[in-house]
Amino acid sequence: MKLTYYGHSCFMVETAGLKLLFDPFISGNDNAKNVDIQSIAADYILISHGHGDHIADLVAIAKNTGAQVIGMLEVTNWISKQGYDNVIGMNLGLLKTAFGSVRMTPAAHSSGLPDGSYGGNPAGFVVTTADGTFYYSGDTCLIMDIQLIPRYGTMSFGIMPIGGHFTMDVEDALVAAEFAQCQRVVGVHYDTWPPIAIDKEEAKNKFAAAGRELLLPAIGETIDVNN
Repeated sequence: MKLTYYGHSCFMVETAGLKLLFDPFISGNDNAKNVDIQSIAADYILISHGHGDHIADLVAIAKNTGAQVIGMLEVTNWISKQGYDNVIGMNLGLLKTAFGSVRMTPAAHSSGLPDGSYGGNPAGFVVTTADGTFYYSGDTCLIMDIQLIPRYGTMSFGIMPIGGHFTMDVEDALVAAEFAQCQRVVGVHYDTWPPIAIDKEEAKNKFAAAGRELLLPAIGETIDVNN
């Protein structure tokens, strides 16, 4: 599996011959100003919750690519109101897909949509394909529910927020990695704004000291995330 990072919590995982895009927020992120959203191809777009820093470019990319959007029912209902109907609304639980399965998992955060309407529960995802299984926690603080993740399979890697303030910080993400039994973690939701700025080398060293690996790809960089 390969992962391309587009800044903040937006990333693409290429697996089973498909491109899965998560939480597209690019054009409003000064750090990602060199990323052209028109150049992004996607087969599926997965949305963890309704905040603008996770869905700002969703409709534009969906209309450009024709990707199927998977998210909480309230979020997909909002997307339909924007004139895009290739959506699957779900809730916490398991969805069988053409490529395997998507399980929406609990996250402790908030979720409101750009028009001020209720965005449903925030969530994370366990995605299973023929290439393996991975976990994206979504925006969350450290919660005990993450201990359930290994019951859904052996995680090839995890994607977790590390910026603190609104979500887990590095220390909490380390505990979450232990809970989820992820040896390799891609850090997201950091450095976009001053409150979530981090010392990247210090963060990597903390993971290394705990016997785990923290990957912090540059914006636009593609990395191999297979163990």
